[in-house]
Amino acid sequence: MAFPIQQGLFQFVDIDHHAILGVPIGADLKEMRQRYLIVARQLHPDTCKALTKAEKERANTVLSKLVNPAWEKLSREASRLDYQVIISQIGRGLSQQQLSLTSPTAQQLLNTKKNLELEYRSLLKSLVAEQYTTLDNIYQKIALLSELNLAYLVRTQGLSTTPNHTPHIEVSKEVSKTIHKDTIIEIIEQPLENEPVKESLVAPYLRRAQNYAEKGNYAQVILEMREALKLEPNNSSCHGMLGLAYLKQNQATMAKVHITTALKCGPTDPIALQAKQELDKTLPANAKQTRPGVDSSKQSKGFWTLFGGGDKKK
Repeated sequence: MAFPIQQGLFQFVDIDHHAILGVPIGADLKEMRQRYLIVARQLHPDTCKALTKAEKERANTVLSKLVNPAWEKLSREASRLDYQVIISQIGRGLSQQQLSLTSPTAQQLLNTKKNLELEYRSLLKSLVAEQYTTLDNIYQKIALLSELNLAYLVRTQGLSTTPNHTPHIEVSKEVSKTIHKDTIIEIIEQPLENEPVKESLVAPYLRRAQNYAEKGNYAQVILEMREALKLEPNNSSCHGMLGLAYLKQNQATMAKVHITTALKCGPTDPIALQAKQELDKTLPANAKQTRPGVDSSKQSKGFWTLFGGGDKKK
């Protein structure tokens, strides 16, 4: 089903699942399930209040093409966490910019001096009350919710913090075809430059991730890096590693999010820079940009030279 929505989070992601389901960002599984059951009853052909066959068919289409996929995405922990990371990073990236919001409700939340969480839930509740009671203006209702979600994300990520310039990154959908086989393994085994000798809290996670990468288990690399980021949320090396793991799994959006964050947290971090180079290799030739000061011969050696000890031994 097409989404003729250009407001709110729909400007940055394909689908705002929270807006479609009508649940607040950060809602737990129980709250989302309760909301889904309410909406399902409103839209299912056997229980909806539509009077004509055409209206019942339309309600069923909304349920099957919009609501059910949103529920499926948010009800699964792994996909919900991935999506949460994406929209959180969007909030951080936009927190330095002047937002253009068309909804008075979203503007109200953006400028509120009240308790943000309570105000957000109160405003959202007023919008979802009539979300699916009729099928009129469904997209408009979802767009209003999505603008409210965007305002909430920007507020929770700190609208007034000092701007940081993050390198612009483009992503090709054909990400997996141009990534070197040993990229993940190599990047972990190279030493960080200008880092203290003392081992960080995330070092054990990086070592375990290396073992998994050597076996081609990139899903486990992702899990290790997620756990590491709980300890050090702004660790540029972990974000770079996570982005590379997502590249290996052909998940372009997630890779872009984490590599962008890695560069923002550590603009000179060798892992972040090398992750950016690997991401650039997925771009068409005319879209690639060589980073000033980086020798192309060094780029071709892979990540072993970054972590020390010279090239990978055969």
